[in-house]
Amino acid sequence: MTLREGSTVPAKPSGKKSTDKKQSPAKKGGVDKPKAGGATARKREKIVVRQATFNDIDALVALNKAAYPTLAEDGVVWNKRNLESHLRIFPEGQGVVEVDGKIVASCSSLIVHLGRDPYRDHTWAGITDGAMFYNHNPAGDTLYGADINVHPDYRKRGMAGKLYAYRREVCQRLNLKRIVLGGRLFNYHEYASRMSADEYAKKVEAGEYRDPVLSFQLKHGYTLIKVMANYLPDPLSLNHASFLEWLNPKYRARLRKPRAIRVSSVQYQMRAIKGFEGFAQQIRYFVDVAHEYDSDFVLFPELLTAQLMSYLKTKTPLDAIRKLTSLTKKVDDLFVSLAREFQIGIIGGTHPMKVGKHIENVATLYLQDGSIHRQPKIHITPNERRAWGIEGGSTLKVFDTPKARVGILVCYDSEFPEAARYLADNGAEVIFVPFCTDDRQAYLRVRYCCQARAVENQVYVVMSGTVGNLPHVENMDIQYAQSAVLSPSDFEFARDGILAEAMPNIETVITTDLDFESLQEAINFGSVRQRRDRRPDLFRFTSSLEDNDGE
Repeated sequence: MTLREGSTVPAKPSGKKSTDKKQSPAKKGGVDKPKAGGATARKREKIVVRQATFNDIDALVALNKAAYPTLAEDGVVWNKRNLESHLRIFPEGQGVVEVDGKIVASCSSLIVHLGRDPYRDHTWAGITDGAMFYNHNPAGDTLYGADINVHPDYRKRGMAGKLYAYRREVCQRLNLKRIVLGGRLFNYHEYASRMSADEYAKKVEAGEYRDPVLSFQLKHGYTLIKVMANYLPDPLSLNHASFLEWLNPKYRARLRKPRAIRVSSVQYQMRAIKGFEGFAQQIRYFVDVAHEYDSDFVLFPELLTAQLMSYLKTKTPLDAIRKLTSLTKKVDDLFVSLAREFQIGIIGGTHPMKVGKHIENVATLYLQDGSIHRQPKIHITPNERRAWGIEGGSTLKVFDTPKARVGILVCYDSEFPEAARYLADNGAEVIFVPFCTDDRQAYLRVRYCCQARAVENQVYVVMSGTVGNLPHVENMDIQYAQSAVLSPSDFEFARDGILAEAMPNIETVITTDLDFESLQEAINFGSVRQRRDRRPDLFRFTSSLEDNDGE
């Protein structure tokens, strides 16, 4: 039994005469008998339900062709490009069932925001953004079931039920309010001459008729809300679909589902201090300012903790940077306590850290729950390598936070387009760029590249730099910065693609709101659509980043 919750070209109708009698489990639904050997033979099977990975893509393409042979002939089953997009955008929503190591069933899901009218009509193509899931919204409240398919040899063996359970677990783990899906009224064409689609669905709900798709979904706890017309081209349902909902009993209501966040960027002045307490007082002051503006995130500049070198007695820049690494715990304790106290996400600039036998320049995201998430600088400038012996990291991650999906590129990293593209392809809505530059031309390299990253990836970019000087700290002599918050360049945003901008070389804080509805509008319907209009047939993008859990 195929349970695809949406497709563009379904199987052809059987043409057999209909009857008003109750239907037995419909052979017309494509139900296959269990293979020889029965339950006894299957006891030895090892069944695993898990999240799909990029290594599964070839098997998933083959599975779709086997599950939907008619659709495969028309070329409208999931293809490699669709599946890669799903896994980049929302890996948690893509599940598979393995039997003895073979993938025999899969499900595809995305998160959507249904707004003030969660039961409004929609189409399958619209809700899945043309099967690419570009409209996946991590701040939404609804998990949308786009597709379930089961290999013909494994139908009527509970595989689809396992995937429904997988979806429920994802919904509860992410604290989403509901699961919604549109189900084909598989046998409605047999009754259309005598009753409306609404009447047919209600009779199935009452148990008078059996529909191989709707009956199954009702059995698994879904509630029939209504019937939608023109859901997808389908001669079996005459383009109708049931609108079904499963409410999460463990959902914890929140005050609001943010479709916008407020960010503050600190243009921080370097000045000599006598001890760690002086540094802590300055940091606390700026976090308090951001809190007073009701910001969700506050960003500090690159090499923020270099200010601590002003009281460390060292002979060379290399000695200074090594001594600075010994203060990592004190720095972490400071930012963790501030994030908890003020209930704000803090990107604490960067701090040199020992990683194995070498030193990396590491940005850290501190969240309100006390969690710590690291992002090393990947590309190292010649000066950093020569003066401080810093080496580049090899991990890059999008961080899921309660407010947004965010990425971090440290200064020089923003000058490499593939890094920002990787973050955007993995769902980043905001890229934070802490930087430290010594003169105007160095600053402009970072600034121009950040603006380009915002345009080409259709994301927000938040920049924060250092100003002032540390006269007695070698290699931290002068600073130049003009911090800014940048957007794509289109009608939804500020005229110049600049949401906020500091005056050059003065200590200040800039604060502005980032509207994700506008961002999604630009991605889907903008004057130009860089995210959607890429040419993967001409340019292939691959990466070999190390696994990174973000901790």
